Amino acid sequence: MNKGNTTLPPTTWVNSSQPPAAVSAAHLTAAVLLFPTFLVGVLGNGLYLWVLGLKMRRTVTTLWFLSLVSCYFLFTLLTPFFMVSLLMGLHWVFGTAMCKILNTCISVAMFSAVFHLTLIGLDRYILTHHPIWSRNHRTVPRAGKLVVCMWLASFILSTPYLAFRETQVVDGDRIICINNYTLSGVWNGAETKDLGRRVHLAIFIVRFLLGFLLPFCTIAGCCVCIGLKMKKKKLAWAGKPFKVMVTMVVSFFLGWLPYHLYHGLKLYEKEVPESIMSALFVIYILLSCFNACFTPILYLFVGEKFRQVFRTSLLTLVKVAFVDDLDSSAHESSGRQENTK
Repeated sequence: MNKGNTTLPPTTWVNSSQPPAAVSAAHLTAAVLLFPTFLVGVLGNGLYLWVLGLKMRRTVTTLWFLSLVSCYFLFTLLTPFFMVSLLMGLHWVFGTAMCKILNTCISVAMFSAVFHLTLIGLDRYILTHHPIWSRNHRTVPRAGKLVVCMWLASFILSTPYLAFRETQVVDGDRIICINNYTLSGVWNGAETKDLGRRVHLAIFIVRFLLGFLLPFCTIAGCCVCIGLKMKKKKLAWAGKPFKVMVTMVVSFFLGWLPYHLYHGLKLYEKEVPESIMSALFVIYILLSCFNACFTPILYLFVGEKFRQVFRTSLLTLVKVAFVDDLDSSAHESSGRQENTK
């Protein structure tokens, strides 16, 4: 079966009374693992949204994380579509409109998450290296405008799926959800295939650079600079926020690296063994979903000893994980510096 260049699992829609294709052991295992991931993700991300949105004072930091967890929550809500697809042997049952909308939402969630992580990294860098400037210019209204801009940019970068995502009839009675980069009904023509491959390559490069490589370099650079600053100035008060940021960055990029690797290899799928592509496909589905569902839970354990986690109430742990102590400590530190002048 031609899997096409997909963002979600390449799936098909059975248009007859025939049973779906046999479910492989790998797909069945992935679907079984995604079920508890979905449950934990909905409860965990929902709890964070409730606490950050209704139970905590609105600060720049809480606004960053409120919007970031919203990205994870959006991705989590789409997990059942993965499970249905896998359990039906990669058959699509949701129609053409959902084929477009679902892939667009996945792309928006991915771009929004990486843009938020990049912004959080830059924000922490400014806090540690330019505390006085940050105190004068770092405001909630400005942060809100940046959040809106990031969501709009994510949607713009995801619009190709509204244009290119289509359904195609294969094997006489099935419809698969794939990307048609030629925007033509001629799927197998030599010229259209060449055009589609060039468009696919261009889109992949843009997504890889803006959605992975450049943000990774930016955040890694910020982490290194913050770490060196903490070591030089012995800024113990910055330890917990720094650990939270590192945890988010590591979990996100480990979760999405197989995704970009898989779609990069799709450009050369004829040269890559099908077994490798199938294994990488299952890995990127599991890791990307695991990242969106379980990463917020990791924040609770950052900066806390394991035993202390179970001695503290859940609400308190969430507040501690996202408390804006870096802001207040930075302001106190800068205030002390001004008083000593």
